[in-house]
Amino acid sequence: MNLQIAGHHIEVTPALREYVENKLDPVLRHFDKVTGVNVVLSVEKLKQKAEVTVHVPGKDMHVEESGDDLYAAIDAMFDKLDRQVLKHKQKMQDHHRGGKADLHAVE
Repeated sequence: MNLQIAGHHIEVTPALREYVENKLDPVLRHFDKVTGVNVVLSVEKLKQKAEVTVHVPGKDMHVEESGDDLYAAIDAMFDKLDRQVLKHKQKMQDHHRGGKADLHAVE
């Protein structure tokens, strides 16, 4: 897995990098087929913004969150991402059961 953490108008400190990596761990535990993760942390006037793009086979998931506190924005962003990853995982698992089971139920 390739992890890139970048900052726009902000320096990505080791503490900030470690915080992002720790928040990313539960997402990776839910879905192990992640090929790459790009995280961009930025400051726009008084708004702190966090963006993440997760590359999985067949789909790229993008989540943005902004707020007054960068750590709160990161928390909210990874909560949204976790929901998206779980939804995608569920779709992938349900994709293979569908048509034939429904046909037998109708007959």
